[in-house]
Amino acid sequence: MDSAAQGGVDQRSKRDLEEGIARDFVRKMSYGDYLRLETLLSAQQPLSEPPQHDELLFIIQHQTSELWLKLMIHELRSARNLLREDELAPALKRLARVKHIQHTLTDQWSVLATLTPSEYAQIRPFLASSSGFQSAQYREVEFLLGNKNADMVAVFSHDEAARAALDELLHEPSLYDEFLAYLSRRGYAVPPALLDRDWTQPYSLNDGLVDVFAGVYAEPHEHWGVYETCEELVDLEDNFQQWRFRHLQVVQRTIGQKTGTGGSTGVNFLRRALDLTFFPELYEVRTRIGG
Repeated sequence: MDSAAQGGVDQRSKRDLEEGIARDFVRKMSYGDYLRLETLLSAQQPLSEPPQHDELLFIIQHQTSELWLKLMIHELRSARNLLREDELAPALKRLARVKHIQHTLTDQWSVLATLTPSEYAQIRPFLASSSGFQSAQYREVEFLLGNKNADMVAVFSHDEAARAALDELLHEPSLYDEFLAYLSRRGYAVPPALLDRDWTQPYSLNDGLVDVFAGVYAEPHEHWGVYETCEELVDLEDNFQQWRFRHLQVVQRTIGQKTGTGGSTGVNFLRRALDLTFFPELYEVRTRIGG
């Protein structure tokens, strides 16, 4: 008869702790200490009364999104700085990580999509006028990618740190601006108007730059680093649009055509964002390829 049948412990289902594994954290830093889990896991404070089961899902969904946005900003700032220093290879490494973050952000909409209209209706009154539209970090990502809008800075007049961060990015070159400056330093005929412009203004299509990219795409092996960077940027925008569209879908299935908690027109407002583009020449050049 085996040990399990005799009431003993089957050693195949038990893993003994190794001697070297730390057990006493009175004086040593633990996993929870390093990650400040006491602070992190106490940040979920539902407001519904009586308590609604699904409010915790809504809070965690948006808090984790903000954490991923924080990392995305960190990586995009670094990529922008590396391009400024002509360090293309590590800049591309940063962008590769950003793409994985984007996939994670898009995939997690499926968790929020389990919230039915009836369930959301129970917690919506407690959101008051708060809305994802008011995410300062989301606006930082947009500014870093080139979608500048000075009016957005005023939305954060109540938060001096957020307002200052956005105002700084508003007046600085975007990731795309730094890429164009990099191209110019490499001898590409980037139109001068793109290299010395008002950084606070939204970027707009330049036909001369389309010509430059047409040359790159005509002979990719002669311009491999630039060609690869162009495609990385297209990936970033494609991922961003997928995130926007998935957001729209989840909002539509949850509130239909209702106005948003922040006062927007909801689905219609989100749909208009699908027409925005960060890197217009990289899409326009596709019309010319093989034409």
